[in-house]
Amino acid sequence: MVAIKRVICSERVRKIPSQFSWVDHRLVRERHIERCDAYAAALYLFLVTVADAQGLSYYCDASLGSRLSMDPVRLSKARGDLIGAGLIAYQRPLYQVLALDSPPRIEVRDMGAEEIAVRLDRLRAAMGCTR
Repeated sequence: MVAIKRVICSERVRKIPSQFSWVDHRLVRERHIERCDAYAAALYLFLVTVADAQGLSYYCDASLGSRLSMDPVRLSKARGDLIGAGLIAYQRPLYQVLALDSPPRIEVRDMGAEEIAVRLDRLRAAMGCTR
């Protein structure tokens, strides 16, 4: 049986607010949220909510910790997790909620010790350094 959608509380139907604040559906569809624990998700939701149209907001650690009930270590880990997941950028005290567009892929390959040594020698030579 197919469920029929109907508004449950018509007097509280959401409308787009005049200020800029939204959550991109791709957060769930593309499974970005699954890379976050509950603390990182709470920080992300807060930052999305308070960010301006460019995704920017200024909140000090003390204020964030107080509002989200996180100690400094927990807050730092949540922030690091969001940065690692590519969801935010941070330069104290500025946060930027990042677009969920995938960044261009960079091909990574392993280099052996010999190749690393050769490249370091080239770099030193280019910089005019000697051993």
